Amino acid sequence: MMRLVLLGFIFSFLVSCDSEPQLVELTGEALGTGYRVQFYSSERFEVVEKFDSTIAAINKSMSTYLEDSDISKINDGDTTIVIEPMFRDVLALSRKIYNATDGYFDPTVGILVNAYGFGPEKQIKVLDSVVLDSLRAYVGLDKIKLSREGRIIKENKAVYLDFNSIAKGYSIDRLGKMLENNGVENYLIELGGELLAKGKNLDKNQTWRVGIENIDSPLNNRDFTEAVELQNRGMAGSGNYRKFRIDSTTGKRYVHTINPLTGKAEKSDILSATVIATTCAEADGFATAFMALGLEKSKQVLNRHQDIEAYFIYANKDSTAVFKSKGFSNFIVN
Repeated sequence: MMRLVLLGFIFSFLVSCDSEPQLVELTGEALGTGYRVQFYSSERFEVVEKFDSTIAAINKSMSTYLEDSDISKINDGDTTIVIEPMFRDVLALSRKIYNATDGYFDPTVGILVNAYGFGPEKQIKVLDSVVLDSLRAYVGLDKIKLSREGRIIKENKAVYLDFNSIAKGYSIDRLGKMLENNGVENYLIELGGELLAKGKNLDKNQTWRVGIENIDSPLNNRDFTEAVELQNRGMAGSGNYRKFRIDSTTGKRYVHTINPLTGKAEKSDILSATVIATTCAEADGFATAFMALGLEKSKQVLNRHQDIEAYFIYANKDSTAVFKSKGFSNFIVN
């Protein structure tokens, strides 16, 4: 369930309005994962309450784990829901990425996510070709329309919307907007590995620096393969490299990712995809799509979209290799 729980003693900070910006750091849990926020401010505002209300509003709109959320009601067949602006934003951005990736990013893949046992609904134990073909009939963002009044119109009531592959990035963007609305110009938000950076680290007088995790590092001692400078950008990663399969013939490592075009959990040679974009939501969505697209098709998408930069760790014969888009090197700390 998406919710915000603050760990330890976090406070609404008190500083003089005419003082120099001070560093404030928050840590806790949100959307089922940990977060860390660093920002500079010289103003007083109720930061904890505003974080709570931002996350709660996103939950109420788009959490498939809440029975009374708008998206859950829509998935259950309620046609009276008029979606609010955040839902509309995420739907529009999802459609943009859906078109940009030739359908490999698709929030209606939720019915398959549930069938494979990765979602909130009941798993289907026997997924043969007949069952997959029947489920595939309900997958495709073109099966979703928006009425003039703002109601979701589904081609079939079984179509299931699931924004979990973009909601974390979008939540970070909304938290960033909340900080900006309260006069914050310099911040770094990290939520479950996804990031949004604005301005710079004033204490070090440099742009914010973050890392790309080494896929071979152990869970209890993670290290990074690259250091990255982020300023006014979002960065998101996708990967299930800790859950991979070894091909018995070639020895190559593959991850299994649901292909929305076939409905199958297919092999992908991309083990980890890290994306830098203008917003964290965009980075989140494209990173998810690249995992399903695989290396060669992902390169084609990147060639068509110069505003997206990506860093892939992929299977190459019996080892791993790295691919960086043309502009990604500009963000790497040498």
